[in-house]
Amino acid sequence: MDNQLVDSIIDEVMKRVQEEACIEIEASGKHVHLNREAIDALFGQGYQLTKAKDLSQPGQYACKERVTLIGPKGSLHNVVVLGPERKESQVEISHTDAVVLGTPVPVRESGKLEGTPGIVIASGSSMIRLERGLIAAQRHIHVKAEDAEKYNVKNGEIVQVKVYGKRPLIFDDVLVRVSPNYETYMHIDYDEANACGFTKGTKGKILKKSI
Repeated sequence: MDNQLVDSIIDEVMKRVQEEACIEIEASGKHVHLNREAIDALFGQGYQLTKAKDLSQPGQYACKERVTLIGPKGSLHNVVVLGPERKESQVEISHTDAVVLGTPVPVRESGKLEGTPGIVIASGSSMIRLERGLIAAQRHIHVKAEDAEKYNVKNGEIVQVKVYGKRPLIFDDVLVRVSPNYETYMHIDYDEANACGFTKGTKGKILKKSI
């Protein structure tokens, strides 16, 4: 067997090993989750959100509806609403978005809204003010329960992820969320995506944090 063929086989094996050990990364733009009260106020009593496309997480989808976020210094237009409706409304933006709005935004796990700032949301002539719910989402990995052993992680664990993008880097303080209802993907916002040169299909490897 000639050396060129051997090198080719080794390269293919290494590529497959890396792919098996890596997780796919997705970048999430600014978006809004609304509860029933907010949907009624913005779009009309009993209004049902209109699914536009499914997202990677089962049961989650982008809607045709768009809203405007209004802050003390500026506004963000054409912000997508995600479904289905939630028990409490939540708005997820990047720190760059927060500069446009003129509102400091805390980094929080989704659903951990205590002490977060509010925001004005508008749709056409309708407008509501959330008293809380504006966050920059903590970078996190959704892990399907059956994949937790494969990646040697557990729910609530904090890990690092080495991203193989155009500008490779290691993200720290990445939250692991394990559920049988998830598909395995890491989620970052657009600020983080720009930092690592993200393109569709970018992958990363989970690294255990040293004690």
